[in-house]
Amino acid sequence: MNSELIDVVVTGREEQADGVAVFELSRKDGDLLPAFEAGAHVDVHVSPEIIRQYSLSNAPGHGTSYRLGILKDPASRGGSIAIHENFNVGHELQISEPRNHFPLNMSGESSILVGGGIGVTPMLTMAYALKAEGKSFEFHYCCRSRSSAGFLAELQSEFAEQLHLHFDDEGDEQRFNPEQVFGAYAEGKHVYVCGPTGFMDWVISTAEETCSYPKDNVHFEYFNAEVDNHGSAFEVVAEQSGVTVMVEDGQSITEALATVGIKVDVSCEQGVCGTCLCDVLEGTPDHKDHFLTDEEKEDNDQIVVCCSRSKTDRLVLDI
Repeated sequence: MNSELIDVVVTGREEQADGVAVFELSRKDGDLLPAFEAGAHVDVHVSPEIIRQYSLSNAPGHGTSYRLGILKDPASRGGSIAIHENFNVGHELQISEPRNHFPLNMSGESSILVGGGIGVTPMLTMAYALKAEGKSFEFHYCCRSRSSAGFLAELQSEFAEQLHLHFDDEGDEQRFNPEQVFGAYAEGKHVYVCGPTGFMDWVISTAEETCSYPKDNVHFEYFNAEVDNHGSAFEVVAEQSGVTVMVEDGQSITEALATVGIKVDVSCEQGVCGTCLCDVLEGTPDHKDHFLTDEEKEDNDQIVVCCSRSKTDRLVLDI
């Protein structure tokens, strides 16, 4: 995790849609915030026990504030509910400097941005960046209904020529059809998608398998995922600490390490943020995360320990 934390204060809050609040964060000392690029996120220290990642949604670059759009998730593990209940104007907190695991390829000929629900937030930064450079792009926003669509007025004002709206309750003719939207792959064409896991899986598989887009041209960022820690028990050796522990069926590596006094920094605990990434010295990981690329997983020299397991009986980690 980025160790450089920034003291910020909530300087704005707006309820934009059903369950969606938009927060403006500014430095407590009044200085400029670090510049960021399209697709970046920050770690939000919700409380001493809870750290969550949220995409920035304002135009990228230098500025006096960061903007976050946060859904009050009924399935929240404590993060979004605490934010909605406590993050009022004047509330002080800490955030990380921006990090970007979802970069925009500005050299592409054209881009298709697909935001599902609150997954629209990183797409906003991309749309602002593409528009500023005069790049060709389409912006597809998919929601259950207009009442649940945050940022709607801004999108219609700023990106009227590129915007396509798709609402589940407004008829089949306007619903999102990824095969029709993407068409056959053409050189220099890129797809970007963020949203609920099932929605993303559908969009990604359509682009890659049905429309034959190369994997390098399909970009995505998961913000949550199901975690399955079941599997055969295996041994983990923490090389630096000189400790060995068994990871049992239904137990995560981080949980097992904690029983012998080794604390690993975690954040999402769902394999999407990379905070708990560790180097592998021996053994073969059973990758269950959505953080590492397919190529990085094939190297088998890193593991996301909050969710992944081992294909071998023994796994030696550089920790």
